[in-house]
Amino acid sequence: MGILFEDGNFALFRAGFLQTVGLSALSALLALLIGTLLAAFRVSPVPALRAFGTVWVNVFRNTPLTLLFFAVAFGLPRLDVHFSSFVFAVLALGLYTASFVCEVLRSGINTVPLGQAEAARSLGMNFGQTLGLIVLPQAARSVLGPMSSVFIALPRNSAVAGAFSVSELFSTQQTLTERGYNIFAIFFWLAAAYLFISTVVAVLFRLLENRLAVAR
Repeated sequence: MGILFEDGNFALFRAGFLQTVGLSALSALLALLIGTLLAAFRVSPVPALRAFGTVWVNVFRNTPLTLLFFAVAFGLPRLDVHFSSFVFAVLALGLYTASFVCEVLRSGINTVPLGQAEAARSLGMNFGQTLGLIVLPQAARSVLGPMSSVFIALPRNSAVAGAFSVSELFSTQQTLTERGYNIFAIFFWLAAAYLFISTVVAVLFRLLENRLAVAR
């Protein structure tokens, strides 16, 4: 169990851990932005926007994440779009996770009473104002639980990035294995690290739920 403290392994493990945290955080931010926009499209009165949101969600939710990484990492350079492996990983994870964020938010929007939107329209608000000021704040509060599950899974999904030249947490196991360390000890520390990240995300969402809870 002491492999982390031998031959500079801790520095390697720490670098991978921080890379995973950074990759997950940036992907989560991108997913939240795009997912919110897609949710707005899916409930939009404009048929073309609804169709776009529906196609996006159906395609990305039903595409294996590894295949999406291949499409981003090898497809975009063929279109003369060149970024670092880390940025490609953020794009792949963010676009994939956005489809799940969209559906969670859409389910929350559907729980908001229709009278709320009708009252907003009677006050002269347009669709964007009604959605942004009235509907989405209520929807977001009601879906914090399901949303936490999406973002808890994100760091684990980031392990796929290791196969695409991103030196994240899971990819450290290959280096440690090549150095001859026990595979069970390596995976113990990897599991502990992922568990720590997931626990922190869960606690943050629980605190947010408690802060935004409606008194009953």
